[in-house]
Amino acid sequence: MQIRIISIGKTDEHALQILIEKYLNRLKHYISIDWIVIPDIKNRKNLSHSEQKLEEGKRILNKIKAQDHLILLDEKGKQYTSQHFSKLIENHIHFQRNDLVFVIGGPYGFSNEMYQKATEKLSISKMTFSHQMVRLFFAEQLYRAFTILRKESYHNE
Repeated sequence: MQIRIISIGKTDEHALQILIEKYLNRLKHYISIDWIVIPDIKNRKNLSHSEQKLEEGKRILNKIKAQDHLILLDEKGKQYTSQHFSKLIENHIHFQRNDLVFVIGGPYGFSNEMYQKATEKLSISKMTFSHQMVRLFFAEQLYRAFTILRKESYHNE
């Protein structure tokens, strides 16, 4: 089993990219992890929001296997505490053999097809953040989840 994170577009802010890489490097001590960046759609200004979501959805689905456990990071998704999120990860590791795939969509969310394919939806916060920031917050929370599972001192409860 491995964890894959799929995101639309590269992280433009250099400082954020450095921090994301910091957490990804730390995560590699716990689990095999792969971050797949799907390039932004060219000429997207000529497309409606729904057309952009459809095209992004097609590109994302090309990176997903039928047996993957697909979780969309979505503002309408379920919210977890860090402890509960670590339990979600732990349960998947112990009881599932398929890959755990988290998807950070584009600025307009996901197509209906993506919602239909998803196993579940996860919300980082009730607040709205840029997709650039969500990448960092999610990488940190994923790292935090593994430190909780290993009972390491990173998380204070």
